[in-house]
Amino acid sequence: MTLTHSLLLIALLIAASAFFSVAEISLAASRPLRLRQLADEGDARAARVLQMQEQPGEYFTVVQIGLNAVAILGGIVGEGALSPYLGALLALWLPEESAQTLGFMASFLAVTSLFILFADLCPKRLGMAHPEAVALRVVRPMQTCMWLFKPIVWFYSRAADLLLRLSGLPSQRDNRITPEDILAMTEAGARDGALAAPEQQVIANVFELDSRGVTSAMTLRERIAFFRRDDSDELIRARIAAEPFSTYPVCDGDIDHVVGYVDAKDLFQRALNNQPMSLADDALVRKVLILPDQLSLAEVLAHFRQVHEDFAVIVNEYSRVVGVVTLNDVMSTVMGDLVGPADEEQIVRRDADSWLIDGTAPIEDVLHVLQLDELPHAGDYETLAGFLMVMLRRVPRRTDSVSVGGYKFEVLDVDSYRIDQVMVTRIDHAPQDGDMVQAPAATS
Repeated sequence: MTLTHSLLLIALLIAASAFFSVAEISLAASRPLRLRQLADEGDARAARVLQMQEQPGEYFTVVQIGLNAVAILGGIVGEGALSPYLGALLALWLPEESAQTLGFMASFLAVTSLFILFADLCPKRLGMAHPEAVALRVVRPMQTCMWLFKPIVWFYSRAADLLLRLSGLPSQRDNRITPEDILAMTEAGARDGALAAPEQQVIANVFELDSRGVTSAMTLRERIAFFRRDDSDELIRARIAAEPFSTYPVCDGDIDHVVGYVDAKDLFQRALNNQPMSLADDALVRKVLILPDQLSLAEVLAHFRQVHEDFAVIVNEYSRVVGVVTLNDVMSTVMGDLVGPADEEQIVRRDADSWLIDGTAPIEDVLHVLQLDELPHAGDYETLAGFLMVMLRRVPRRTDSVSVGGYKFEVLDVDSYRIDQVMVTRIDHAPQDGDMVQAPAATS
């Protein structure tokens, strides 16, 4: 075989090896979501690639047969192709035996380097950079190879399946996409600049709806503006002016006996038409949705969709009203940092290392602002005030403080045993878990 024929054969073997390498890596790296999108758009090749991903056994068997056969042939051809010529060239300066040995080594290194560079590294980088596009191009030639080598493929595939069954290892890839997978993709997109950080946070907040309780988004009992059935027209008008909301619970005596709710639009309509605002009128008071305080925000949304409502009263296990929640409250939780400043009054950043936070602020929002994963005794509280009570093991008083996680939480104001304001300051030295610093309690 002449040198030209040998070099041509090596080039063909390198091309074959490159084809099998790129076919292998492109199938493994292709994203099922992208392939399904292409298949839905009418690309039949994408459907074939998806089918290969679901049953990849025969596909990878052909790849391994091709790669190993090419590697063996490349070694045989490479040794005989270049060794004599390199040996003869080196014999001009070296003894015959040394020249032949160095010629063989040089031939081996040259052929091996060509295979590593052009049959392995470059194809695999191409397959990783554009997996779907490459997979679409190679799927038909690979199907042809699977048909040509079907008897050999069948034998090795069944042997591999048997070994996997005996070892108890899975033989098929799990293509299920979990919320963690989606969040990881969005975080990667945010780091690469393909997705804006606030948009990524909105997606993360959507998946948190299952884990966040309704109490983290509701308006607390103490802040509910409500009407009584027997409130006069003048009292109703005065309360609307003093506490403008879109919805008001209507109670029979006190807040724990809610009989319905009234929409502010209905009240405004009566006011514009100079009609009396009597809440004894059943046509004005609507049936209210009552939900337990153990529900998640996702479950609250499901109830809103089921009954076509956007307002609910939240009660505890003793049927005591603990708050109210609206669809807007839930959506504000989802929107996160996209919410305007007027909706972020519970957490105010004073400077780079300190925040003024309302005691009723949901602990999830506090963790997000402080960029913490969790605080001690997670699950025993839902608000910042609850965290301080758990850590202090009593009702906090003004000037009490707790240092944990690299932050100092200091109580600034307490009103009737309710924590109004907490100053959170970043400290240089983070105490060990469980460390706690308490300032002398001040009497109120």
